[in-house]
Amino acid sequence: MNILVTGASGQLGHTFKALTANKNNGLNVVFRSSSELDITNYESVYHELTVNDYAYCINCAAFTNVDKAESNTDLARLVNITGARNLALGCHESKTVLIHISTDFVFDGYSNEPYKEEDIARPIGFYGDTKYKGERAIINNLKEHFIIRTSWLYSEFNTNFMKTMVRLGSERDELSVVYDQVGTPTYAKDLAKMIIQMIKAHSIDYGIYNYSNEGVASWYDFAKAIFDEYGITINLKPILSSEYPTPAARPKFSVLDKSKIKQTFGIEIPHWHDSLKLAIKAYAEMKA
Repeated sequence: MNILVTGASGQLGHTFKALTANKNNGLNVVFRSSSELDITNYESVYHELTVNDYAYCINCAAFTNVDKAESNTDLARLVNITGARNLALGCHESKTVLIHISTDFVFDGYSNEPYKEEDIARPIGFYGDTKYKGERAIINNLKEHFIIRTSWLYSEFNTNFMKTMVRLGSERDELSVVYDQVGTPTYAKDLAKMIIQMIKAHSIDYGIYNYSNEGVASWYDFAKAIFDEYGITINLKPILSSEYPTPAARPKFSVLDKSKIKQTFGIEIPHWHDSLKLAIKAYAEMKA
């Protein structure tokens, strides 16, 4: 089975590379970085998808810098909306199933219950707005799609919260992290494994799905768990979001309801703390 992964130089793209390095899994995965396939250029997308016999396209390409999206609006719009539309149109022409990665930032964070797929999207920042409009561009142009909303993604690859905390923990004696933003850390390896399982199931239950690890944490809780697991001693202080202003507002509550994906695909989802232990171990081994 031939599979295309876009955004191959990103965190999730690297995770897929690591998981599919063994060619005995029955999957022939082709990786394209943004320099190799510009999803904002429809002609390039059309050529890649129609010349090659891809059964699935996993779109990991996105403008994900939440704060920079507030000032670099043209690029965020181009990648997250136009790019998503181009892939949907190309997949329609080539009869390829599109698996698109989206985000908890499509919600405003004012809920007090985990968000379901059918809940109304109300992004509070430009990044979330472009990701939601990218979802709509796919839905309007391609029936054969899976849109997976995830949250707080981290891994041993690229830049992310876990690696940033480890670095800062080795440089400082004291650190302040917000405690009034709540969500679920998601290990990229768990997300990638679930997507591979979805592909191997040959499902036609297309639509939007939520996926994160199980459990709930604040950014402060997540940071403390990282330091504890990595063996870093630091004076960690909880602060309010108002004490750490950022260009883009963050949702206060980003917990996702995973009932739909668990029932549809019969999967069990690990707790975020259990997965963090595996991620810390993998990162420590990479640095050794």
